[in-house]
Amino acid sequence: MASELPITRNPASAETAEAVRCAVRLATQMGSSRLARIEDAAGLYTLLSDPAVHAPIYTLPRPLTERSVEDFIETHLLEREVGIGLLFLREGEGGQILGYSDVQVWPEFGAGELGGALHPSLHGQGSGARGAAESFGWMFEALGLGLICETASLDNVATQRLLDGLGFRRMGEVTSLRSDGTSRASLVWEMTRSEWEGRHRKD
Repeated sequence: MASELPITRNPASAETAEAVRCAVRLATQMGSSRLARIEDAAGLYTLLSDPAVHAPIYTLPRPLTERSVEDFIETHLLEREVGIGLLFLREGEGGQILGYSDVQVWPEFGAGELGGALHPSLHGQGSGARGAAESFGWMFEALGLGLICETASLDNVATQRLLDGLGFRRMGEVTSLRSDGTSRASLVWEMTRSEWEGRHRKD
């Protein structure tokens, strides 16, 4: 996450912040995706090693190796214990990892961010947009968040269109730091729970 995020910083009450942390600690599944385990490192590395998957994402480890992916998973398991992060994996029928979802949370603001990617074989089928919408809805409902803040690189047109299409508000630009200390410019979007429910609530 960029240190400037979220853009909107409305302090949550102590009770709300603790409820968010507790919800993160108890989460085991997001839709059809399950929590990542250390033994998933090789399969997740296979997915992430494709430039079509990792190139647009600043939050992935650098350099990208099976060991750094194992550390990535372990970090998320530790984040889950303190209620600030989750890593979910989507599996195919044969156990191949076809996607991942990286949930980062700011309990003190009742806010969160979703990152992730799908296997290239699933690109262009609309499953990414459907999955993102389902994941955002889950974050608001299951984690009790009041705000979701998203970023995308300046040249990541697909994610920009997805967030604009879902009704997220553009909030400007920040500098996002990668794990190796390098940086990139990122566009920022936000949406509140009430805004989401107004646009996406099912009757």
